[in-house]
Amino acid sequence: MPIYEFRCQECKNPFEALVTSSAAISEVSCPKCNSKNIKKTISAASFKISSGNSSIPAGALSGCSSKSGFS
Repeated sequence: MPIYEFRCQECKNPFEALVTSSAAISEVSCPKCNSKNIKKTISAASFKISSGNSSIPAGALSGCSSKSGFS
């Protein structure tokens, strides 16, 4: 089951929710104010690509990299 990141459009609370299917996203509500007015946000990948002789520097593909474009 994927974990999605959301932001409440009412109280601006960021939160995560475990969602069983794309249809179940409509059932998610903000845990702080219980609003259904939420928006799914883009999150960094939570996996690493690794190979024996990679020419990609370690951390270059990390969502937390200073060169990722995200603040």
